[in-house]
Amino acid sequence: MAARKSNPKSNVSAEELLSYYKDMLLIRRFEEKAGQLYGMGLIGGFCHLYIGQEAVVVGLEAAAEESDKRITSYRDHGHMLACGMDANGVMAELTGRQDGYSKGKGGSMHMFSKEKHFYGGHGIVAAQVPLGAGLAFADKYKGNGRVTFTYFGDGAANQGQVYETFNMAALWDLPCIFVIENNQYAMGTAQGRSTSSQDIYKRGEAFGIPGEAVDGMDVLAVKDAGERAVKHCRSGKGPYILEIKTYRYRGHSMSDPAKYRTREEVRKMRDERDPIEQVRDMLLTGKHATEDDLKAIDKDIKKVVNASANFAKESPLPDLSELWTDIYAEAEL
Repeated sequence: MAARKSNPKSNVSAEELLSYYKDMLLIRRFEEKAGQLYGMGLIGGFCHLYIGQEAVVVGLEAAAEESDKRITSYRDHGHMLACGMDANGVMAELTGRQDGYSKGKGGSMHMFSKEKHFYGGHGIVAAQVPLGAGLAFADKYKGNGRVTFTYFGDGAANQGQVYETFNMAALWDLPCIFVIENNQYAMGTAQGRSTSSQDIYKRGEAFGIPGEAVDGMDVLAVKDAGERAVKHCRSGKGPYILEIKTYRYRGHSMSDPAKYRTREEVRKMRDERDPIEQVRDMLLTGKHATEDDLKAIDKDIKKVVNASANFAKESPLPDLSELWTDIYAEAEL
């Protein structure tokens, strides 16, 4: 995987490493539980798991400030947890319950949190990209120094509205970080079969948008690149592109058997590049934590995840009257 050369490991603290480890492990365990609930029929519709890609959003959240915005696609549970949304509310929404973030009406792909500056989960491929530019436009208009992280995948990178958005973002110097989560497969199609250029971020050159490729299995490399992108956007220089080369271990969605790749390919990535195991090894070799410490962390996280599943099961279904709410917004003329 191509990546900008740097040494982000040289100045990371033990506390930061532990924080990234916990955040990534929470996402991993949460997604595993979501997969179980889907298999039990408690989650309906589509369900796209983030297992394998945890370093992307955890690394970028480490580079963000609290009031920065984020918007993404349907593979969104990890983004929600990383920005601080409560596991109970996320799991309740996945199961379509009243106590979910969108009152059980959004499900896996369409939940929001204005308090955490999370603007969705969007089911239409690449539809969130111009919306992300719109969020960045609002912040530039207000002059509040905020940036927007606009996430989309390697498949979405071939949609025309992405390049219309690149053009406007560059023209108006919008503080927007376009994050291409390149997990190597657009649904079931390998990047090499669907994308004419190996490095997607270079497509920004036609619009004068700088960017770089990043090793998305290394949370510290992602954080390092995220800090460069944030600095660029916050200083008024316009948008920036991060093509973060990552890998999903599961199928595109829960209904995808992923027969377009071999088990050996997935196993090799898990064994040699897993983002959580890399940080785990750093904690152990650096004597920042013991095996018992890490087992205790895993145990605590499993308690949080299991509690979220129980909370979701006990939460009531939305009342039928909710069919008619949140459809229109009252506005003064």
